[in-house]
Amino acid sequence: MTPDLRQLRYFVAVAEERHFGRAARKLSMTQPPLSQAIRALEEALGVALFARTKRTVDLTAVGADLLPEVRKLLAAADTLRPLAQSLARGEAGALSLAFVSTADYGLLPQLLREFATRHPHVRLNLAEATSDIQIEELVAGRIDCGLIIPPLPPRHAATLTYLPVMREPLVAALPASSAPHRGRGEPPDWIDDAVSLADLEHLPLVIFPRRLAPGFYDIITGCYGAAGLTPRIGQEAIQMQTIVSLVSAGMGVALVPQSLRNLRRTGVVYRPLAERTPLVETGLVWRTADVSPVLAGFIEIVRAHASVHAAGGRRAKPGKDARSRGA
Repeated sequence: MTPDLRQLRYFVAVAEERHFGRAARKLSMTQPPLSQAIRALEEALGVALFARTKRTVDLTAVGADLLPEVRKLLAAADTLRPLAQSLARGEAGALSLAFVSTADYGLLPQLLREFATRHPHVRLNLAEATSDIQIEELVAGRIDCGLIIPPLPPRHAATLTYLPVMREPLVAALPASSAPHRGRGEPPDWIDDAVSLADLEHLPLVIFPRRLAPGFYDIITGCYGAAGLTPRIGQEAIQMQTIVSLVSAGMGVALVPQSLRNLRRTGVVYRPLAERTPLVETGLVWRTADVSPVLAGFIEIVRAHASVHAAGGRRAKPGKDARSRGA
């Protein structure tokens, strides 16, 4: 038989009082059931915890060594209720969040700062991954939520919920040598003069592989198509940092979300596009039927950010749920 917490509390009381009668009064009970409970504990453990005489009750060597361990167990048990309440309120626990590399330079830091302020005792497990990998991890139950670039695969629309968070325009990332400017010395990181896609057509395009980010890939190539141009695909890379590094090495140009201006790299200049291009959307996705209190707290923060971006963005409009638009 496994000892229960009640027996362990009785053991500590007798050990502290060294007297069954005083221990019983301390526990607001009579002595006979206390004595019976201690004997049952000793039988369950298979050892004698007390050396009893007519006048004294002393701990055996085993009992003396066991006492501090029992106190630790009881102290841990006492924390279960407040811990359970904290978990239920989303104030403790863990959150596994994956994110696309584009989110790392604008949206993600904002969300993490606010979440850490409001939920300082929640452990965050972060992983950078492409949208397709995130969907696989979500469906397999290995992450709680993810920041992705839509669309969702239609086969998962019934089990996943998608919340649009922000939309931003594309800008051109150019090698500094291909971005003339009026000043002297090295060009700045950002030049306000817009550049036309027609001026970039002769340069190789550095882009995500379509199999990994079809939505993002199609937006970028669609910009060229809308302008009556055909992009010349050069290098492909799966991380935005790598794409910008390839641009800095003179391997081509890239169309990137505007927040990537925060990724400053020697030899790279960002410029707005003259053409009106589609906005790149980033949103949060999670399993509809599996929302823990911690995740609910994070979703609440994300919804607030989505409302701010929708209200403050010049061209942004509130998005629709993925299930309602067949994403």
